Amino acid sequence: MGIGGQELLLILAIVVILFGAKKIPELAKGLGKGIKNFKEEMKSDSNDADDIKTASTTTPKEVNGAHHDTASSETTKTTTQA
Repeated sequence: MGIGGQELLLILAIVVILFGAKKIPELAKGLGKGIKNFKEEMKSDSNDADDIKTASTTTPKEVNGAHHDTASSETTKTTTQA
């Protein structure tokens, strides 16, 4: 059982009555922007997770007694957080 042509026309008519014909393109544009922003955030979250994995692989070198400069360490932390 799917939605037929008559049902789609009825739904479209109700939407036009509720929002008006001029508002429908604005609503669709806003919905599209929202989906685009959501996808971009999902990509940036996965990139942040990759950065965290990379940072955790460099941490054992510092823990094993290797000498490191605290100033350069702070710069690295700031860079990975941004």
